[in-house]
Amino acid sequence: MRSVQAAGGAPLSDEAARARRARRIALLGVVAAVVYVLDQVSKFLVVEFLEHEDPVTVVPGALVLTVIRNPGAAFSIGTGMTIVFTVIALAVVVAILRTARKLRSLPWAITLGLLLGGAVGNLTDRIFRSPAPFQGHVVDFIQVFPVTRFPVFNLADSAIVCGGVLAVLLAWRGYQIDGTRETDEPGEERAGGRAEERADG
Repeated sequence: MRSVQAAGGAPLSDEAARARRARRIALLGVVAAVVYVLDQVSKFLVVEFLEHEDPVTVVPGALVLTVIRNPGAAFSIGTGMTIVFTVIALAVVVAILRTARKLRSLPWAITLGLLLGGAVGNLTDRIFRSPAPFQGHVVDFIQVFPVTRFPVFNLADSAIVCGGVLAVLLAWRGYQIDGTRETDEPGEERAGGRAEERADG
């Protein structure tokens, strides 16, 4: 039986490596599901109780709940390109699902879960909300520091931004999707990096 090495250098059998990958994929799914449920429940509640009402001040000068329908991307970017952003969101979801097949990294599981949950949350709006299928307007309702005119957003947008920031940090630190880590030294990686990469093909 072939064996691979974990980041700490301990050997892992093929079975153990598959089990680790399965756990990471499960974590990705849990994070994505939590983000999606929170996003959809929050949108349902604000549409049900706050839409067409006056904005609700939660923290004076810092946090206001005000419902808008956004035809554009996150933070109201590109409001005239709804169908384009729908296609992009679909492509992002497919890319994340394909990438998950190589997943062995705990930080990347959380990162991809945030991105997937946020993307599917907003994609649900685009597919099922008015004015038309695949051209739906996303429900935004969170406004921070109103005097700055910062764009209104939702929980899915927040998850996407957090996931994007984490992805940049992980890439900058050299952490790979497959659980290996590149170092600043040319040709060097943490123990087991190349071994795991070769064993997984």
